[in-house]
Amino acid sequence: MPGSTSSAPASPEATADPAHPRRWIALAIIAIAQLMVVLDATIVNIALPNAQLDLHISDADRQWVVTAYTLAFGGLLLLGGRIADYWGRKRTFLVGMVGFALASALGGLAQGGGLLFAARALQGAFGALLAPAALALLTVLFTETRERAKAFAVYGAISGGGAAVGLLLGGVLTEYANWRWCLLVNVPVALVALVAAVPLVPESRAHGDTRYDVPGAVVVTAGLVALVYGFTRAAEEGWGDPGTLALIAAGLALLAVFVVIERRSSHPLLPMRILLDRNRGGAYIASTLVGAGLLGAFLFLAFYFQVVLGYTPLEAGLASLPVTAGVLIAAGAASVLLPRIGAKPLMLAGAVLAAAAMLWLTRIDVDTSFLALLLPAQVVLGMGLGFTFVPVSSLALVGVPEHDAGAASATLNATQQVGASLGTALLNTMYTSAVTGYLATRTPGPATQVRALVHGYTVAFAWGAGLILLAGLATLLLVRVRREDIPAGGAVHLG
Repeated sequence: MPGSTSSAPASPEATADPAHPRRWIALAIIAIAQLMVVLDATIVNIALPNAQLDLHISDADRQWVVTAYTLAFGGLLLLGGRIADYWGRKRTFLVGMVGFALASALGGLAQGGGLLFAARALQGAFGALLAPAALALLTVLFTETRERAKAFAVYGAISGGGAAVGLLLGGVLTEYANWRWCLLVNVPVALVALVAAVPLVPESRAHGDTRYDVPGAVVVTAGLVALVYGFTRAAEEGWGDPGTLALIAAGLALLAVFVVIERRSSHPLLPMRILLDRNRGGAYIASTLVGAGLLGAFLFLAFYFQVVLGYTPLEAGLASLPVTAGVLIAAGAASVLLPRIGAKPLMLAGAVLAAAAMLWLTRIDVDTSFLALLLPAQVVLGMGLGFTFVPVSSLALVGVPEHDAGAASATLNATQQVGASLGTALLNTMYTSAVTGYLATRTPGPATQVRALVHGYTVAFAWGAGLILLAGLATLLLVRVRREDIPAGGAVHLG
């Protein structure tokens, strides 16, 4: 694609170490950190009933255990990306790791709901430092096309499968230890990664003016919080509620103000040149919409397994593994196919597969067979995600100037987290409305209640499929990159 490669000499920093001798070891360390960040978005899902009972959290407030994390993470990722660029990617990576571990310990030891919510928000804030620094390090460590494809295959597999791994690990820890270990487990993992990262991961940073766009960070975070809170309120008060409409309107207005700030700022948090590139813009939109549909699948499947089918936490976690298997299969294939056929065909195939799987899940009932429906549907869902995340990660970062590598990687992470936050709130609202409508037209009773829950899940899956199809449409209309635009070998210049 235009601007992806350059025949002009790259900056000294971009070409100083095109084949770092410890890049594969560094990839392993970065992968561990990324897995820790990704799985923490879902690891508490299965443990949530136990935590709610233990800490006396109300039904209305329990969703903040999830959204406090994703909101802080998604809202602060752009600032985290800029900090990584200017302060140093390795340094930011290490500080993010330490902070994430300390916040995890605080949450694991929390004696009340308020402290747990605050700890989850702190996890998200430090994750917003850790994740973009990790991805930016990959961008500068792997400059050869095929090696980069393999590195992004690892990253894509973790991004796509980490949520399912979180469900499994949450089930194991909740059933055999305590829900608190869903948070405390991050401490030893972070310690191992930290000790390995200090001597093995190289430092890199962007040069030039290093001022930060704090007003932009405040406005975009406030806008996202208002939107998610508005969607969440709609589940309780309805879409016509004045408070709901005011929050959504305020969120949209703040995001519009953010765009104005970025266009006028001399040191923008999110340079419009990153966002307005046609191919990258398409990748970011697709990432947002897939993230919105994805979280719904994991969240409602977890409830369906435990509430309707009566699975234990461990059984529910094991039942989620087929998604991870599908992601790993597709990510491996995508790493081979990406340099040959390009990003767009893989992204389209991924959207079609994932949406088809979501529609397949709308066929669930109160006694659905795991082997006949749930197993194959989840494998297909995972394959769709694998074929999506690998090319999206590559397309969103190829050709990004070295000075903007952290901001571009932060934007990619932010789209997934923001999409997850908005999608969870939106799909939960659709679920609640569907259950209420079902119960209002039928004779009350235990069997009716269970069928109402299943109906709500199927409605949520259908909306998730719609969001993923919209991601495919955005890819079809916006992404123009061709196979011949991807370098056949050599470095992809970043400056």
